[in-house]
Amino acid sequence: MNRVLVVEDEKHLAEGLRFNLEAEGYQVQVVDTGEAALALLLAEAVAFDVVVLDVMLPGKDGFTVMAETRHAGQFIPTLMLTARGHPEDVLKGFAAGADDYLTKPFDLAILIARLQGLLRRRDWLRASLDPGSSLAPANHVTAPAELKDVFTFGDKAVHFDRLELHVREQVFPLTLMEANVLRYLIQHEDKAVSRKKMLEEVWGLREDTDTRAIDNFIVRLRRYIEDDHTRPRHLLTVRGVGYRFVATPALVE
Repeated sequence: MNRVLVVEDEKHLAEGLRFNLEAEGYQVQVVDTGEAALALLLAEAVAFDVVVLDVMLPGKDGFTVMAETRHAGQFIPTLMLTARGHPEDVLKGFAAGADDYLTKPFDLAILIARLQGLLRRRDWLRASLDPGSSLAPANHVTAPAELKDVFTFGDKAVHFDRLELHVREQVFPLTLMEANVLRYLIQHEDKAVSRKKMLEEVWGLREDTDTRAIDNFIVRLRRYIEDDHTRPRHLLTVRGVGYRFVATPALVE
């Protein structure tokens, strides 16, 4: 039985979610503050399979809870709920580490479908963790058209199936959205990709959105990938446009 943590301070909504999720066969625990959520999520003895996290909470808000959870190395699939639904709020949630979002008010069937999708992805990721697997040979670069579960460039490898970036002896866990941003840039290798296009294609946001949110993702990815993140060689800025991924920096003049 999958365990769901619902973090929601609106009592009628929290109890409604509990009732309906339990009717679907989930085991549900409800808390109404960010602090209570963190206490449970960071406790070693407590395990949840998926989290429903409201943005507007007393004390620490959902963005803070999400960021602190990910910073602590806890990567439970998380669906964020936002009352406003502004694109900036959506991007802020993804930047903090959320896997999906819904805008209030929402259709219960849609929420359940989103949770099932997150759980299916979690199960798929677990099944893909084959102890016998290994990185592709160093210095091999996979063509974007053939991009599948693992993409290698130089001494680095992105395991999209595991949401991991391997840099020599280090392994960096990636959030789903970090992986999606990196995958999109790799698929458009050597091409300038605009921030607007990334917002549309990666997040599905087509409104007038502050594209600086994209920059935050690039900053984090550079810290993982680049030998010197202040002088990037793989994730290049294209002034006035956006970004360009280069697998083999030696080819860049």
